[in-house]
Parts: sequence; C-alpha cells; structure tokens
Amino acid sequence: MPDLAMPAPVTAPPPARRLIAAGRTQRLGARVLTIRVTAAGVTGTITPAVNR
Repeated sequence: MPDLAMPAPVTAPPPARRLIAAGRTQRLGARVLTIRVTAAGVTGTITPAVNR
C-alpha cells in the first residue's frame, strides 16, 4: 500500500529586507508639507500649493 502521508510544508526564506514606509501630506495655507519616514531615515519637502 502506498504511503499517503502529506509531505511537510515547504516554507520560503524570509525576504532579505522589508520595505516599510509611512508618510503624511498636509496643506498649510499656500504650502504643502510632505513627510516620508522609512528605515533609512526621514525626508520632507515644502512646496507651493497648486490651486485646483
């Protein structure tokens, strides 16, 4: 009779790095403040607001 046992599940190795980012965009009057946070650090820009 053949062995009908289920084989052990194969698990993949974890990724070499995880890309995690968070950000925020805020309008402050005539300017737009954009902040981005990643594992590498924090960056931010302030740009003129575009009227739509």
